[in-house]
Amino acid sequence: MRKIRSLLSVFEEDAGTLTEYTNQLLQAMQRVYGAQNEMCLATQQLSKQLLAYEKQHFALGRGDEEVISTLHYFSKVVDELNNLHSDLAKQLADTMVLPIIQFREKDLTEVSTLKDLFGLASNEHDVSMAKYSRLPKRKENEKLKAEVAKEVANARRKQHLSSLQYYCALNALQYRKRVAMIEPMLGYTRGQINFFKKGAEMFSKRMDSFLSSVSDMVQSIQGELDAEAEKMRISQQDLIAVNESVYTPDSDVISPAINRNLIQKAGYLNLRNKTGLVTTTWERLYFFTQGGNLMCQPRGAVAGGLIQDLDNCSVMAVDCEDRRYCFQITTPTGKAGITLQAESKKEYEEWICAINNISRQIYLTDNPEAAAIKLNQTALQAVTPITSLGKKHEVQLPSQTVKNMENAKIVPSGSAGIQDSTQLIAPGTPIQFDIVLPAMEFLDQNRGGRRANPFGESEDRSKDEEEDSLLQQMFVVRFLGSMAVQSDETCEVIYEAMRQVLAARAIHNIFRMTESHLMVTSKNLRLIDPQTQVTRASFELTTVTQFAAHQENRRLIGFVIHLSESLGEESMSAYVFESNTEGEKICYAISLGKEIIDAQKDPEALAQLMKSVPLTNDGKFMLLNDLSEEDGTMLEGGEESEA
Repeated sequence: MRKIRSLLSVFEEDAGTLTEYTNQLLQAMQRVYGAQNEMCLATQQLSKQLLAYEKQHFALGRGDEEVISTLHYFSKVVDELNNLHSDLAKQLADTMVLPIIQFREKDLTEVSTLKDLFGLASNEHDVSMAKYSRLPKRKENEKLKAEVAKEVANARRKQHLSSLQYYCALNALQYRKRVAMIEPMLGYTRGQINFFKKGAEMFSKRMDSFLSSVSDMVQSIQGELDAEAEKMRISQQDLIAVNESVYTPDSDVISPAINRNLIQKAGYLNLRNKTGLVTTTWERLYFFTQGGNLMCQPRGAVAGGLIQDLDNCSVMAVDCEDRRYCFQITTPTGKAGITLQAESKKEYEEWICAINNISRQIYLTDNPEAAAIKLNQTALQAVTPITSLGKKHEVQLPSQTVKNMENAKIVPSGSAGIQDSTQLIAPGTPIQFDIVLPAMEFLDQNRGGRRANPFGESEDRSKDEEEDSLLQQMFVVRFLGSMAVQSDETCEVIYEAMRQVLAARAIHNIFRMTESHLMVTSKNLRLIDPQTQVTRASFELTTVTQFAAHQENRRLIGFVIHLSESLGEESMSAYVFESNTEGEKICYAISLGKEIIDAQKDPEALAQLMKSVPLTNDGKFMLLNDLSEEDGTMLEGGEESEA
């Protein structure tokens, strides 16, 4: 589309140049016709004007070499005939002035008229597309939608037909301009030869041969024009016979053929512009990608301008009032960027995939297409099939695992049957990808006063708990998502939550994650911002009723929080994370924390537990993964670290 627009501007510029030159040539011929007393001067001016064709800066110069050489020869002929002109008014009017006037009034005027019709059809199409874009999303009227879609199809058909007629006229002008420049001079020269008695003496057989070859060239060009016109006529007939669904927007909404491996994209989108605090407008513009940039080219512009740098940006579908197929581009800093609306479901999903591929800078690789295919295959492979989660093996805990951990529920018992996924998570349950708020929001909320976390516990209290806690273990995790669940009896609910969260991320192309530090203590689980050390979220360890690591992707960890709401109601939510270490180590820390809670009720049991598990110098429990992975050192007693 961008190439066609640029090419069209070149043809239009050429037509304008030709119109200007034709007017000048006609003025020269009219001077020859109307000024007998100035015939000598008029023919001299005509000769100069013929030579001036070579200096015209035509954007399209196809066939100009033949025209230039022919006009040069005619210029010499005009100089030779300069002293022989007399009363040729009638012959000049019929053979010289009339053809060029017909060319100007018929061909050039036709091009101008078709240009205006093409502009009107384009404006009508824009109006119908604007009406189609404003179709309501919530209260959809099928009858109104069908009427508007039909109106869009009619407008597109009209625009397509008018554009073909306009393009055909511009193409034909390239042939006719060559004939129009030569034919008047051919008639003029023949008139001079036939009129003057001395013409035969002045012109040799070489001139007759030249005129004959020029006539043959004109006929050849006319034949090419007729063949081109016939092709365009057949194309217009095929256009009239085409099915209306070709012009209907979003005709393949049920099962569109979507290419998710695009590394460049171009097309029309609606751009949302804010006109006030709450009011917005939508503008239909032509967008295209160029390297890592999103460009926009307004109508009438020769080139596009930069709208958004896509490197490291994220793109996601958004809900807009009374608008469908909307998506938003977010900058690497997390700031919301521009909001765009696609015309159809296919365009909507392909734009999201293309922008996501470009944001990962795969266009800089040696084989961007292969990199895009691999990227999307990796995203789809992240969706673990539900059948593979049905067969789970019992988690092999480290050798220091404390016995009698009934409350840990790391894996389901061998006799327990696997529940149906609908019994674990209700179909259609929304998934939260941003439940962990950015740390800066907590700084803003608590600036100038005592900092409090979102669960109502003060920061001072958290510090006291850290000092009193017998267990403190830190893990680096990334939050993937959370969702409400219906059961916490088995670990299958965690596996199903993992599957649905990963599937949603792959489908919606959500790859950005928030990194946090997960602090496991004998009292709670805390998510801490690594830069500001602000607690983002905190969960009492007693409310954690299930926790498990994925058996295939061992870096995935999930747990279920069981809370008692007001009025006696209860809620259960599954949280899914990706860890830098194996998820089983986090499960071990959580199970040890829950065992410490049970052991604290009995001093003897607590003492026995402290004997069985190594302690740090400050009296806290030391886990197997407390040692650095790089050290590879051995724990006391000859046990090797698994960290």
